[in-house]
Amino acid sequence: MALTYAPDGRIAYGVKHVYSPKHTKIDVQRDDIWVLDTDGKRRKIVNGERLVQGNQAFSYAIQSIRWSPDGTRLTVELLTEQFVDERGTTQEGQGTLMLDENGKEIKVVKGDSVIPNSFHATWLGDNATVAYLLEAAKPMLLFHVGLTRPAEGYGGVIFFEHTFSAAAWDAKHSTAVAVERNASLSGPPRLVALDLAKESLREIAKLDAFAGGLALSPSGTKAAYFRDPEVIEFRDLIHPELVARIRVSFGTFQWTADEQRLLLKRGAERKSADLVWVQVPRLVSELPSAAVPAAEVQPALHGLTFRDFELSPDGRHIAVIEPGKRNLQIYPAQ
Repeated sequence: MALTYAPDGRIAYGVKHVYSPKHTKIDVQRDDIWVLDTDGKRRKIVNGERLVQGNQAFSYAIQSIRWSPDGTRLTVELLTEQFVDERGTTQEGQGTLMLDENGKEIKVVKGDSVIPNSFHATWLGDNATVAYLLEAAKPMLLFHVGLTRPAEGYGGVIFFEHTFSAAAWDAKHSTAVAVERNASLSGPPRLVALDLAKESLREIAKLDAFAGGLALSPSGTKAAYFRDPEVIEFRDLIHPELVARIRVSFGTFQWTADEQRLLLKRGAERKSADLVWVQVPRLVSELPSAAVPAAEVQPALHGLTFRDFELSPDGRHIAVIEPGKRNLQIYPAQ
């Protein structure tokens, strides 16, 4: 189950849906998509059983969902299994489904509504272009950046000579910040700014280390990432000499709207764990030579465990997926 807030506070979320098609003995998973409106009403915008792609039976699970900057379109990351024969033999894959806010498929000219092999996709500010990642080095070590404009047909890779370990989109401005690594993974990682509209790249800073979790602050002026599994590094993107480091458990995190804290789910991305608030330290031009200080951490939501979470754009609420029944719940942010 995945969830995402729209700019106006609506929530789109996936719901697991398993069924057996008529005249078969195969169980198929095709997740539904619902929208929770700001008035509390729910509506199903995608019935997975009616989503037809190609002539062969297929199964899919939703991995993530993202709204466009204006809240009128969605990208849906799918993990797919294509049934290749009547014995149930499957072939795994992934792709990005493009929808409007009511669940209508947005199809590529002379194609369908899925960008094959893509993931971590988002609509950009022009509402006509989707940016995404493509695997460049197995198993998911390095990535290419791609663009597709459905009205013009399938697109492809940009920044052909560059590969990346991670990218964080600033979709509204059609830009991104990314960590560039060469194909041999030698040399230092580079934090770079990507102008997706102009297809230009600019170095921000060379990094000592990078271990994942790149996230852009709401203003687009700061980035945070794990430099190793126990240390988060913060960097000012306008003045990249300003940095800070704190010691905290590895996990997935989001910036709060005021950029004063992070909400961190400790542990593996798709596993249930507790949520904690992490105070963002002051960024300085020279890091102290002493050991990295422990983060200022406070439990969130009474230390309960959740599978997934999302902060509302105004920072007032936390939407979470509960483990087990995987119910969607919304709580005030503490």
